[in-house]
Amino acid sequence: MRHIISILIENEAGALSRVAGLFSARGYNIESLTVAPTNDPSLSRMTLVTSGTDEIIEQITKQLNKLIDVVKLQDMTEGVHMEREMMLVKVRVANHQEREDVKRFSDIFRGRVIDVSEETYTIEVTGSTSKLDAFIKNLSKIQVLELVRSGVIGIARGEKILSL
Repeated sequence: MRHIISILIENEAGALSRVAGLFSARGYNIESLTVAPTNDPSLSRMTLVTSGTDEIIEQITKQLNKLIDVVKLQDMTEGVHMEREMMLVKVRVANHQEREDVKRFSDIFRGRVIDVSEETYTIEVTGSTSKLDAFIKNLSKIQVLELVRSGVIGIARGEKILSL
């Protein structure tokens, strides 16, 4: 099962490396990883997506909690949460029909064309991982030149927060 783990971590050199090292040493895969400072400059928030059984996820969280840099963590998947990912995709648009198709798909998926050249469009799409996957699938007849995804970020709904 897929799990989104949010971690408050000390904002210092080597913290990310220690978390990644924990996963690689135990043979666990990180599917997505995002890190950025919080409103407290001494802390960063890391959002990590991984897959595994409940036992494996429990083992991962126990091991993460043992790391000195980890201040607090939360498995977002255990509660009601929102998640988003951003994608930039550059496509070749060789003719008027392809331009219209790309613009229509972008509108349907609430994406934005953010760059236009004679032969390419660059589109920004934000949403769930499944929404981004569906957008790519709908572009199957259009040549994708380049694709970049941010990785998942998530936050709990309602009053539940991850803080000190």
